[in-house]
Amino acid sequence: MRRCHTSEVRASLGPNRPGAGQSSFAIVLTNGSRRTCTLYGFPGVAFVNGAGEAVTPDPERATDQQEQAVTLSPGDSAWSTLTYTNPAITGATTVTPTALLVTPPDETAPISVRWTGGKVSNTGKASAPWVSPLRPGNGA
Repeated sequence: MRRCHTSEVRASLGPNRPGAGQSSFAIVLTNGSRRTCTLYGFPGVAFVNGAGEAVTPDPERATDQQEQAVTLSPGDSAWSTLTYTNPAITGATTVTPTALLVTPPDETAPISVRWTGGKVSNTGKASAPWVSPLRPGNGA
C-alpha cells in the first residue's frame, strides 16, 4: 500500500471540543484522490501568521499513544487531536495565528487551513499544544 501524499489529501479543522480548561480540535486529513493510500504516525503541525511564518513552537507529539497505519479509501478520513491548555488559565503569553499548516506523515509540503481557534500560547511552556497519532475517522 502506498502512503498518502500531500497532493492527494485535504486538511480541515474540526470544532473545538473543550474540556477541563483545555481546547481540543480534530485535525482531519481526507483522501481526495481516486486511489487507496495509507497514513502512519503524526501529522506535522505549525501555527503561522499571514506571512506563513511560525508564531509558536511546534506542537509536541503524544508519544504515549500508539501509532497505527490508517488505510484511506477515496473519501475516507483520518484524524489527530490537537490539544492545549487554555492560555488564560496558565497566564502564558499568546498570539492569534492566521492558519495552521498541516503536513501529512512522511511528506514535506504542508496544507494551509484557516485557524479559527483564537489565541494560543507562543511560549511553548505551560500551554504548549500537543498532537496525537492519526487514527481512522473524522474526529466527530
